[in-house]
Amino acid sequence: MLVVVAGGLIFGFGLAVSNMARPEVVLDFLQFDDFGLVFVMGGAAVVTGTVFALAEAFGDRAPITGRDYGRRLKSFDRNVVVGGVVFGAGWGISGICPGAAYASLGVGNYPILIAIGGMFVGAYLQGLWRARRADSAATGTSAD
Repeated sequence: MLVVVAGGLIFGFGLAVSNMARPEVVLDFLQFDDFGLVFVMGGAAVVTGTVFALAEAFGDRAPITGRDYGRRLKSFDRNVVVGGVVFGAGWGISGICPGAAYASLGVGNYPILIAIGGMFVGAYLQGLWRARRADSAATGTSAD
């Protein structure tokens, strides 16, 4: 668990140092005025890819779940497209992505709590919607 906390600390520190915890910087990227986010994400992708490759080669289990390291292939379906569009709309409207929102608290951006609250409410409502769909699908198939 200590490794996970250390990773979170490094992640938050990196977002703050790169100014990605500031919504106006992210909005500048989304408006094609500042491409710093591309370099931050590219650097993060290289480091993450390296760490996962090393973890698969030398580690035996994931720190939080205790499962074996491995790739989980997700099919490209309607949910991925719809989720991406909805996520992108929320990101564009708020100007902040979830990880950066939490890091933004660390740099004193307390109004971001409104966006974080919205993320929780949105995720909760989606969970309710999905549970109701599953219940209605189970009821429909059991009646046959």
